[in-house]
Amino acid sequence: MPIDYSQIKTPCYVLDEQLLRNNLQLIKSVRDRAGIEIIMAFKAFSMWSAFPIVREYIPKATASSVFEARLAFEEMGSKAHTYSPAYKTEDFKEIMAMSSHITFNSLSQFNHFKQNIKEHTDKISVGLRINPQFSDVETDLYNPCAPGSRLGIIASQLPEQLPEEIEGLHFHTLCESSSYDLELTLKAIEERFANHLTQVKWINMGGGHLMTRKGYDTEHLIQLLKRFKEKWNLHIILEPGSAFAWETGDLVSSVVDIVENNGIKTAILDVSFTAHMPDCLEMPYQPRVRNSEQGVIEGKYHYRLGGNSCLAGDYMEFWSFNKELQIGDQLIFEDMIHYTMVKTTMFNGVPHPAIAIWDNKKGLNVVKEFGYDDYKGRLS
Repeated sequence: MPIDYSQIKTPCYVLDEQLLRNNLQLIKSVRDRAGIEIIMAFKAFSMWSAFPIVREYIPKATASSVFEARLAFEEMGSKAHTYSPAYKTEDFKEIMAMSSHITFNSLSQFNHFKQNIKEHTDKISVGLRINPQFSDVETDLYNPCAPGSRLGIIASQLPEQLPEEIEGLHFHTLCESSSYDLELTLKAIEERFANHLTQVKWINMGGGHLMTRKGYDTEHLIQLLKRFKEKWNLHIILEPGSAFAWETGDLVSSVVDIVENNGIKTAILDVSFTAHMPDCLEMPYQPRVRNSEQGVIEGKYHYRLGGNSCLAGDYMEFWSFNKELQIGDQLIFEDMIHYTMVKTTMFNGVPHPAIAIWDNKKGLNVVKEFGYDDYKGRLS
């Protein structure tokens, strides 16, 4: 049964459970066929009401902070593979309690905390993040290997012999990338870190492996991982984020008003780009709006789409429709489950969209609605 949008009170994020399961089945298949480990990254998808579904396929997660580590421990029911650019001393005891793996961004951080890990009652596998000084990511905001990057240790800064406590290496160079991008990165890793690969037990290849995107060559990925695993005798870990929730749901909004200035019509919505879809303004990324075409199309009705905040630039232009928009019409922003929800704000006190899951048999389940107390509780 397709989503019945007439049931949805806007604004609302709607996750389609079956689409999520389709992605999870593919990810699990890659994991099993390649003989590797895949864990989920919360930075792209931390909708914990869906974690019971995720756990049926992928039982573990990666964390980038003490809060994410706690979410993994409490809601995924497993200890996290934790990496942060820097750990604070006052957080580290809690991080250790909720982590099976801890990766350090620098040797100084490792040296600062290595005694804590030695004295911890449970075994923690320790890794270092490396920077291969190579990435195909074109947008600097998302490029962890740009010159001067604060992320990871370059080869010249590592000793020939790693500290005995180090069991793994971690790199993250991809962003919604292909297996062929990964292949180029692995060549750079082998060129710069071959000696270090022989000294560790595992390698975490980070996220950005968009294996659920249409056209992604999963067969190439599987063979690439199998060859690397056999060559270096390493346990391989991937931690994609977007791949889990890619194309699994929408942000449903409504037209609240239509205004005109200098011949430009703007449909003002009950959502905000700056508050609810920030990547649309921060990045060279244009959302898809169902039943419309981007740009001014001759013979169609075109509008700017305006957010309901007081930021002057809270709008996107232009979309063309087959018929004139009316107040009360629904507009559906597609593929808005990954990254979008984790980056929202309550700027201007604009009401935050509800969160719902659509089940083809049971229908709509609204799992969270936001009110004044949520807004007030963020500040004091």
